[in-house]
Amino acid sequence: MNFSVSGRKMPVTEALQAYAEEKIKESVDQLGLEILTCDVVLYCEKNPANPTPATCEVTITLKGQIARVEVRDIDMYAAIDIAAAKIVRQLRKYKTRTFEKRRREAGEAPAITAASGELDIEALMDELTEDDIVKRKEITYTVCTEEEALSRMDLLGHDFYIYTDRDTNEVHLLYKRLDGCYGKLTPKGE
Repeated sequence: MNFSVSGRKMPVTEALQAYAEEKIKESVDQLGLEILTCDVVLYCEKNPANPTPATCEVTITLKGQIARVEVRDIDMYAAIDIAAAKIVRQLRKYKTRTFEKRRREAGEAPAITAASGELDIEALMDELTEDDIVKRKEITYTVCTEEEALSRMDLLGHDFYIYTDRDTNEVHLLYKRLDGCYGKLTPKGE
C-alpha cells in the first residue's frame, strides 16, 4: 500500500506523520483488503471563530472503489483518531458486503425500500431560483448493479448515489432515508 501524509498550508511534523501512520495505516492493514493507496491530508483553519479548526481527510483507493472520510475536531490528534475509526468502519462494511455477495451465488439482492409517493422533479426545479443552487456539477453515471451502488455510496460517505443499472441500462438514484433504510428513485416511462 502506498501511504502518504501531507499538510495543506501547514507543515506535517514527524510526530503527526508517525501518529497518522500508527492509527490509520495499521488499522486499515489489519482488515486484509487489497488497498492501492491511502492519502491523509491534514490542515488547520486559522479562523479563531471556528470551534473545530483541525481537519483530517483520509482517501483510500481500492481496486475499483474509493473510500473517503473528512473529520473536524479541536485537536489534530483527536481528528486522526476519529478519522481512523470511521474509515475502518466503512472498509469493514465494504468487506462484509463483498464477502456476503460471494457467498450468495444464486440468491437475490436484498430489497431496497421504495420511496412512498411520487416525486415531481420538474415542480421542484421550478421552485428553485438561481440563488438557491449554490453549486452545479456534471457527472458521468457509473454502470453497476444495485448492490455495488450501495457499496460505493457507503464508501464515499454520501447520502445518495446515481448510477446506470448494468442489467436494464436505466439511470437510478439510491438515497439514505431518515429512518436509516435506503430508497431508490427510478424514472417513470412516458
